[in-house]
Amino acid sequence: MTTEPSQNPRPAALAPTAPDPFDQELCELVLDTAPRLFAVVQVCGEGPADADGWVVAWGLVDSDGPTHVIGIDGRARMTLVSPERALRHFAGRPGITSRLVWLAQPGAAGLDQAEAA
Repeated sequence: MTTEPSQNPRPAALAPTAPDPFDQELCELVLDTAPRLFAVVQVCGEGPADADGWVVAWGLVDSDGPTHVIGIDGRARMTLVSPERALRHFAGRPGITSRLVWLAQPGAAGLDQAEAA
């Protein structure tokens, strides 16, 4: 039995490259200062069986700054003191309540778009 050489041009084992310390520091800075993202959803219905909900706006808030909210249709844009204030703007019709739904805190950052996905 004869063995042919591998057609793979890559070596069998590649040593992992250590991340650049400055790149790592940048990623940590981004994670430490990342704003939180939330959705404003409207809900109607009396109970879980007949409840319905939909997203009406997206918001961005920094830990020590204002809250920015934009409606999904692009017409409502506002800067508010807190995310909870957005609920007032999207409630008001009888039988409809508004809620905030927070996206999870980010856990990873990368300098390339592929790394962040």
